[in-house]
Amino acid sequence: MIRRRTILSAIAVAATNSFHSAAFLVPHKTANFSTQLKLSSDGPFPEAKMGAGHGPFPDLCVFDLDACFWDQEMYTLSQICDSSNVVKGDLNGRGEGVVGVMSGRSKISLHTGSLIALQNHYDNKFDDMKVCFASSADTPLAEKIGRSALKLLEVVPGVTVWDLVVGRDWKGEDINQIGRQPPLSSNKAATHFPILRELTKVPYDRMLFFDDCQWGDHCGMVEARCKESESGRGPTTVRTPYGLGREEWAEGLSKYAKNIKNEMNVE
Repeated sequence: MIRRRTILSAIAVAATNSFHSAAFLVPHKTANFSTQLKLSSDGPFPEAKMGAGHGPFPDLCVFDLDACFWDQEMYTLSQICDSSNVVKGDLNGRGEGVVGVMSGRSKISLHTGSLIALQNHYDNKFDDMKVCFASSADTPLAEKIGRSALKLLEVVPGVTVWDLVVGRDWKGEDINQIGRQPPLSSNKAATHFPILRELTKVPYDRMLFFDDCQWGDHCGMVEARCKESESGRGPTTVRTPYGLGREEWAEGLSKYAKNIKNEMNVE
């Protein structure tokens, strides 16, 4: 009953803001995976240290996947990734781990800025910031390939992207919005972001969003349509037409901090 009320509330909010989604996804618990890792000082994650960086930092950082977070387009691939076919290599000087996963003959790897961002996040450099993904993967198979890659690619040795994002940030709940099958669509401003707003309770203007925008201006649409009534602002966005590099990651943090400081000066 509680979950039903949550879904109905989300539909009402979306309708008020002229979004075109009729229903919303509910996060589901991941079963028997590495999200069962201990999240304490004697586990794989460092203890959180408040004020570790020089923010303000976003409450939620949202990454598009294909051609932004990593270097492949899932719709072009044909095989779900598994642990029998991974590529090991150096993880930015943090040791050897899984730097690539194979889907058929194609290797999926994180862009440089993506790995830097998640390693910094692993080190708790962004206070209470959490991470999730918003991808309009074309087919159900593309969605499955994407999730399988997230469960294998590593941030530091022994800790996958999935462990960090789903396991640590969301305590085992997969709140990521990946795909375009109903209730999702190809329009992230109409479906993906209203769902994330409802599930995470993070205001739009406290989000940072990266997208390659090669198949449409998702950044522009999200900024324009997903706004908080009080501030009149939406997520801070950064376009990454060549993938998320070191410079684009730094630009996003700087742009978000500037927007928040400008808002505080106006108040």
